[in-house]
Amino acid sequence: MTIATALATPPPGTELSGQIDQSVSTKTAVVGQAVTLSNVTSAGANIHDAKLYGTVTHVVRAGQGRPAQLRISVTRLTLPSGATYSVRGVVTGIQKVTKSNALKEVGGALAGMIVGNIIGKTVFHTSVGGLAGAAGGYLLAKNSRENMTVPAGSTVTVKLVQARRQASRPY
Repeated sequence: MTIATALATPPPGTELSGQIDQSVSTKTAVVGQAVTLSNVTSAGANIHDAKLYGTVTHVVRAGQGRPAQLRISVTRLTLPSGATYSVRGVVTGIQKVTKSNALKEVGGALAGMIVGNIIGKTVFHTSVGGLAGAAGGYLLAKNSRENMTVPAGSTVTVKLVQARRQASRPY
């Protein structure tokens, strides 16, 4: 590799991938939280063992009928040589973990069946309250969403939109 190649600015569209250094969860993340990626590589731009820096720019905690959302913006790329680039990158892939909602759905159906059965027998003097309650409880639990977590060490893929070399500062 020549010196000119090592110092060339990565072109727009360059795909980079690396491992996130810290766990990020929609349950606890805040806008402005720092995020770093290590072991960043790109076959097309000959980037290896670099580091990406960014921040959490958007978080939505999961709730009733509301899925979790997480957006991370990447703003700086540092190569092992010390060369630093101001970048604008879009996360195009992320390994996330979301808990299964199945247990909550079963619990909701069971709780709904019990409550529906009690109401059906005491208020309406019928035995179909349990079935109606089970259906309602299941649907309520089915609409409940879970937060997501990006565990430390997960692979994150970033596509560069823009990059420009930063001047080195004398110390």
